Amino acid sequence: MIAAIVSFLVMLNPFALFLYLKPIMQDLSERDFRSVFLKASTISFCIYLVFLLFGDLVFQKVFSINFESFRIFGGIVLFSFAYIFIVQGKKAFIQIKGDLHDLASEIALPFMVGAGTISLTVLMSEQLQLWQGVVALVLIMLINYLIIMGLKQMRRTMRSKSFQIAFDKIMELLLRINGFFLGAIGVDMITTGITNLMRAAG
Repeated sequence: MIAAIVSFLVMLNPFALFLYLKPIMQDLSERDFRSVFLKASTISFCIYLVFLLFGDLVFQKVFSINFESFRIFGGIVLFSFAYIFIVQGKKAFIQIKGDLHDLASEIALPFMVGAGTISLTVLMSEQLQLWQGVVALVLIMLINYLIIMGLKQMRRTMRSKSFQIAFDKIMELLLRINGFFLGAIGVDMITTGITNLMRAAG
């Protein structure tokens, strides 16, 4: 379960999310941002829970899609994100535009819920017992929330503009480093999906 939580957090990438949300943090009050991000986390958790409960059934029965195909696609998307994180850094992110009520869903999709995290959720449904998967998802969303809010508080306590700039550069460096791990996970998903498809065909 610990390995699943760590892999999920690497894929969720709270450092990237922090940089992406920085313009919103500056535009919203502390209370409004906390409320919006909590709603986004709740929306993401509910989506993950659906895939945890129904797992591969969603792909095979509802969409008639082989999960291995989705795993390969998710790996390609993750590899693409990793490349953007490493090469472009925070320039890869744009400012969210919309009213307060739309922000939560715009944050949740596609930046907290994507092909990679959905793939991991389905894998968790196969590798963990149901209660372990639910506990893991709760811990993942809680840790991610605490990291974002902790980084926000840490940056806010810095009075000097130069310290804030240095802090943002450190976050961007962590974002790029995280991109290497994200890319490795993406490649592993692609190779695993191809291998499983070849075994099924053979």
